[in-house]
Amino acid sequence: MDAVRHFLHEWRLVLLVIHVGVTSAMIVVILLQRSEGGGLGMGGRSDALFSVRGQANILSRMTAIFATIFFVLSMIMAWSMTDPMRASRSIMDRVPVGSGAPAVPGGTAPAAPAQPAAPTR
Repeated sequence: MDAVRHFLHEWRLVLLVIHVGVTSAMIVVILLQRSEGGGLGMGGRSDALFSVRGQANILSRMTAIFATIFFVLSMIMAWSMTDPMRASRSIMDRVPVGSGAPAVPGGTAPAAPAQPAAPTR
């Protein structure tokens, strides 16, 4: 399993380019659909292939296919980028034990802000 994860980690740029291409294609297919409903199979059914309903059917099927590919690629990329040894540690494990407030440069305390002058009458 680690060999597959390492292989996918090496091919992360290729996976990213494919992911961006699938995302762009899905956006185009979604924008081509009619805005009157019927997207993703919500409308009535018709068996005519290239009628208005037939086009909506094809576009909704293409949307479902691209969405599935998008989801699978997202999961593969997320899985390939994880490191089981690093995932079990906390970010707080990297903080030095004795660290307090950061030191002031020059060893002097910061100057107090000047008080505004009181108005005279």
